[in-house]
Amino acid sequence: MDLRVRALETVLAAKGYVDPAALDALIDTYQTRIGPRNGARVVAKAWADPAYLDWLRRDASAAIASLGYSGRQGEHMVVAENTPDCHNLVVCTLCSCYPWPVLGLPPTWYKSAPYRSRAVRDPRGVLADFGVTLPDTCTIRVWDSTAEVRYLVLPQRPAGTEDWTEEALAVLVTRDSMIGTGLPRSPGPSA
Repeated sequence: MDLRVRALETVLAAKGYVDPAALDALIDTYQTRIGPRNGARVVAKAWADPAYLDWLRRDASAAIASLGYSGRQGEHMVVAENTPDCHNLVVCTLCSCYPWPVLGLPPTWYKSAPYRSRAVRDPRGVLADFGVTLPDTCTIRVWDSTAEVRYLVLPQRPAGTEDWTEEALAVLVTRDSMIGTGLPRSPGPSA
């Protein structure tokens, strides 16, 4: 696949259809400025800074934008905070509305009809498919993203990370944990 992409890029550049520098800038944008790293930084800051967490709960759009993550597909953000009693799961039942500034490009499965329909009618089954098993006492709340509102799940902070820096915490946050189909990484024995 990599060779095909490079061959296609070479042909398009040779014909003048694509500017290689512009393509490099676009790829760099998605790798370093837009994507799950941004959301991980939001989550890590919320875990480490109680004032930021409070602001995120009250006005997620402004709190997220304060870190420089805003723009199209991220204008109206709401944070759904996981607790020991409630786990949040995000879906867009009509299409694939997704918070690009904090999560980057949506995964293929997020846009699929089976995920979109099953997340609503069988959220526990969907979570099990992703390897997440929650106690029966834990409520699962499904949030339906729309063109007007996008959701970011704030996963629970892993135990044993109380003295960690925001940078170290951000490494534990996964894209799937911010959608609700996963959990943060375990801090491991070196925590």
